[in-house]
Order: sequence, then C-alpha cells, then structure tokens
Amino acid sequence: MRHLIASFGYAISGLGAVMLGERNGRIHLAIALGAVVAGFVLGLSRADWLWITGAIALVVIAEAFNSAIEILCDTVHPERAEGIRRTKDIAAGAVLAAALASAVIGVLVFWPYLLG
Repeated sequence: MRHLIASFGYAISGLGAVMLGERNGRIHLAIALGAVVAGFVLGLSRADWLWITGAIALVVIAEAFNSAIEILCDTVHPERAEGIRRTKDIAAGAVLAAALASAVIGVLVFWPYLLG
C-alpha cells in the first residue's frame, strides 16, 4: 500500500512540476482556472462541464508529455541534433493542436451562455 501511495505522490509531483514549474504550464493552468470560474458564474450544464473538463485534461496531458519529451531529449542528447529538434517540434505541435481544439470547445460551450 505504501508503494501505491508513493506512486500517487510522484504523479502529483510531476503534475505540479509541469503546471507550476513550466511557463506554458502556468499559462494553461491560468486559462483552465478562468474557464472553471466562468463555468461556475455562467452555470454550465452537466454536459458542458464534461466538455470543459475533457478539454482541460487534453491540454494538461499534452503539456505533460511535451515537457517529459523535452526533458528526456535534453538529458540524453544535450547537443543540437535534427532528430531531437523534430521530436521536440512534434511534441509542441501536439500541445498546440490540443490547445486549439480546447479553444474551439470553449467557444462552442460558452458562446450560448454569453449570448443570453
């Protein structure tokens, strides 16, 4: 049981490292908190909360993988290399895709509440 509890501790530490220790993680966290506050203020439906929660999770997961890939690449191969650059660019592109999809979800969810 101690190992299971320790595993959760490591995972929470990793999320904290990404969301608080990385500049982009802090940006994503601020936007997510803004969406949550707006959701409470506007009284989102249960279905809309599912979309917003999924969108936030998508971006957090993508950012976590991107950060892990960058750290691993920089540790294993600190010199500049084309393969490392491409790997990091692809991971960053995944975060961008997740963020854009989440922005579209946010507009589709919040727009009707803002109109009236």
